[in-house]
Amino acid sequence: ITSFVPVGVAVSLWSCGGPVTCDKWDCNCAFKERGCCCAATDMFQLEEDTFMRMKYLWQGISTLNHRVHELTDGIRVAFKATMNPNNTTPGSTEYCFGPFNTNVPIPYSVVTLNHDNAYNPSLGIFTAHSAGVYVFSFTVYSYVTEYGRLYHKVQLMKNGNIIASVWEDNREDSEDNANQVVVLELQRGDQVYVELVSGRKLCKYLEYNIFTGYILYPQPSPYIIDFDF
Repeated sequence: ITSFVPVGVAVSLWSCGGPVTCDKWDCNCAFKERGCCCAATDMFQLEEDTFMRMKYLWQGISTLNHRVHELTDGIRVAFKATMNPNNTTPGSTEYCFGPFNTNVPIPYSVVTLNHDNAYNPSLGIFTAHSAGVYVFSFTVYSYVTEYGRLYHKVQLMKNGNIIASVWEDNREDSEDNANQVVVLELQRGDQVYVELVSGRKLCKYLEYNIFTGYILYPQPSPYIIDFDF
């Protein structure tokens, strides 16, 4: 750290060799220049204070830098996926997904957007790579022939827990669609997906079934230390 002193006293200050003990008269007399020892002591105290301020400023800058990276590294998180319109259930010639004897995650395998690669199209599962608040939406569509039965129930899941659901069970309509939008707070590693309830099915125009999500804003780590100045 470089000390800045008036040109006229620079040599005399450094000739003292560091802070020394001063008599009160040397430092406080109003009718004479302060002695070399007093000025040197003040200068070395100023250097110490400046060093400590720089130290805490550097710590603060490092903390801010960490936060900036944490907030911006995962900011581009978004996906959009639809079901494959040519999907058929094994043993059936209908373009349907289901029915199954257990709840099954819907494989939205046609992906048109997947920033951060957080969505896995083969499993139909979104995995949060960073903590934050996320927005998810899913559109459910199904079609049956005349006098057929609309019978489906689809639910949004977070770590195996039901968050929201839509369903239809009637013989009056040949088609039905519904949409849900949900805001979720996720931690790193949390998983979100849409599943079809056992015994239900989605048929025809499967590409109208859409699953989307994006990060609304990230959350900083609770372990970052704040420095007050």
